[in-house]
Order: sequence, then structure tokens, then C-alpha cells
Amino acid sequence: MTASVIVPWAESLGAALPPLVVQAERVASTVMQGVHGRRRPGQGDAFWQFRPYLPGDAAARVDWRQSAKSDRLFVRETEWEAAQTVALWCQGGEGMAWRSERDLPSKRTRAELLVLALSALLFRGGERVRLFGLPRAFSGRGALAALAQSLPRQATAPEDGRIPRHARAVLIGDFLAPLEETRHRVAALAARSIRGHMLQVLDPAEETLPFTGRIRFEGVGFTEEALVPRVEGVRALYEERLARHREGLAAIAAGSGWSFATHRTDQPPEGALLALHRRLAPG
Repeated sequence: MTASVIVPWAESLGAALPPLVVQAERVASTVMQGVHGRRRPGQGDAFWQFRPYLPGDAAARVDWRQSAKSDRLFVRETEWEAAQTVALWCQGGEGMAWRSERDLPSKRTRAELLVLALSALLFRGGERVRLFGLPRAFSGRGALAALAQSLPRQATAPEDGRIPRHARAVLIGDFLAPLEETRHRVAALAARSIRGHMLQVLDPAEETLPFTGRIRFEGVGFTEEALVPRVEGVRALYEERLARHREGLAAIAAGSGWSFATHRTDQPPEGALLALHRRLAPG
């Protein structure tokens, strides 16, 4: 018996994304039945701030009067652009391509579905969506397909100086990396007044370790290969360590004023999507 079923997440992107977009729209429509629009009246253009020019910014956005006061270029950003921007990140890598059963989605597929469905809801509310690492924001209901096609070009880590201060962020992944790495990245975002939410997506087998007998765990992500003669003997220790890791993630989120939740790939995506959307509600 093997505990590894690897699904290459880069496989046939052109064939995989259109059905995922359709599924995301369907999930968003289901959740939308209990969600009211949150668009603010007006665009708040009277309130703005300067930030340094970054690669990828359009030259037309440079405020030349402010830039003339120093040897740096500055971009003028309205309060509306910052407050109504939601930055999304979906973790990649081999670990996210794992699934324990062929009739379950991989963690990567479920994370992408949630990113796209959440974007569909945000677009319907008149809000802007950015992907970490990309220079432009997406807006309008027709932008979902373009955002989906851009997913492979997002940053490998949730780091991006172009995201406006006071924006909101949603990070989706398995977050099985060392806690200190996650703490550093979340703290860096919180230091820029970016409020956010972390959603840990796991395969059900990663929670319960349901295997029996002699198991070989293949090395993916941050783990090494290991041969366990009798997996039943380590199940309790495994569950304890996973629980401690989750407690650490929750503490990291709370320490930065963020929130944290978990989701399993054998659960309907609608529940996780509704919770995410509520987390982004004002107040």
C-alpha cells in the first residue's frame, strides 16, 4: 500500500482552467444566494496616499509633482483603491499536488477553486482583486477567466510590495512549512496594515493518517522520505504534532490581527467560501 498519489499541478493548464472557472462561478452563485452586495457608495477619490513606484506600475500613475521633491518616483493611490483591494495567494509546489484518493481533488485544485470562486464574489461586489506577484489588479465580472489564466504566474510566496497598504489579503495553502517562515511572511504583511485571513487546505488523510501496515512516505515539500514499519504505532504522535502545528498557525494569525481556519478537500467548497467572504466583510 502506498500513501502517495501525486497529480502534477502544471498538467494541461489550458484544458484544466475553463472547467475550473465554470465550477468557481457555480460555487460562487450558490454562496451568493445568502450574500448581499458590499460595495461602498462613491469611490473615495478625495482620500489618497503616495507610495514608491514599483516595477510593473504604469508610467501614467506616477505623480510627477511629488516625485520632483526627491530622487524617487511616487504613485498616488486613492483610498478606494487600497480599501477595496483584496490580494489573493494560492500555494503551489509538489505538496499541494497531493491527494490520497483519485476521486478527491488535489489540495492545489481545491485552493485554486476557492481563489476563483472568492474572486467571482468580490467582482460581483464591485471590488478589485490582485494576485501576489502580478502588477495589475482585476475587476469586473468578465475578469475571472483572465485571473484564472494568471494563476500560474503568481508569486511563489505571499510577498509583494505593490499591494496597497490597508488592503486585505487571503492566503490559501496547506501551510505545512516551518512555523517561523509563515510567521515572518504574515508579520511583514501586517506591518503594512494589511488585514488578512489564512485558510489551511488539507487532504483528509493528512488529518487522520488512516493507513495501516508498512507505509513508505515519499518526500515532498518540507518532508523527507521515510519507511514506517507499522503506521498505526505513530498515528497518535502524528495527530498530536499536526494539532500543535495548527495551534501555531492560529497563534501567528491572531498575533498579527488576522484570522485562521481549516478546510478539507472532502468537504463542500461552499462552506469555506462563505466563511472567507464573511471574514472580508467590513467591521
